[in-house]
Formats: sequence, structure tokens, C-alpha cells
Amino acid sequence: MLKKEELDKLKKQLQEGRVKLVEGLGHLERDNLNTSQREAAGDLSGYALHMADMATDNFDREFSLGLASTEQNLLNLIVEALGKFKEETYGVCENCKKDITLKRLKAIPYAKLCLKCQEAEEKNPPQ
Repeated sequence: MLKKEELDKLKKQLQEGRVKLVEGLGHLERDNLNTSQREAAGDLSGYALHMADMATDNFDREFSLGLASTEQNLLNLIVEALGKFKEETYGVCENCKKDITLKRLKAIPYAKLCLKCQEAEEKNPPQ
């Protein structure tokens, strides 16, 4: 069972992570996802874009979308972990219902599984 001080530190870490991710997602949205290809390339002239420039811009946009998706998934995990504080189930493995070690939670504060269950899941992923 985790001490109150440890829980408070982990909760603060999760809250700070949530703020950083929300800011990062907002930055990605403003700078990459809400602009046209022409605006993103900095070309506001009436000339057509070169095919190579379009390919580079498409790659950059795809990269930004992938990054946004990854950050959104992480944000969802953090929000879910913060919700477990209210339910008083934070730090409890979802599979075996045993406590997740403090060492693991410090490394991955949004961990859902203890190390043993995580390793078993990685060896035999659900179909």
C-alpha cells in the first residue's frame, strides 16, 4: 500500500504530464493541423506548389498526425490514472488486483498492470 505522500507526488506528476500534453497537442493543432498545405509551406503566392514540396509537406503533416495520436493516447492513459485516485484504485493492478510497486509507478505513473502481469501480457498479447 502506498503512503499518502507517495500518492500525492505521483498524482502531481500525472497532473503536470497532463498539462504538458494538452499544451503540446494545442501547439500541434495550431501549427500543423489547422493550416492548408500552402500556408504550412509558407507559400502565400499564387504559384503552384512543386511536387517535391508537396511530398515534404505531406510527410510533415503525417508525422504531426502520428505524434498527435501518440500524445492523445498518452493523455487518455493519464486521465484514466487520475480518475483512479477518485475511485481509490490507483496503483492496483487491473489483472491480479495486487499493488503495483512504487518503483514501477515512479517510472510509469499511468501503469495499469504490475510488472508480472505486464510481462505476461507482452508475451501473450490479446487477440
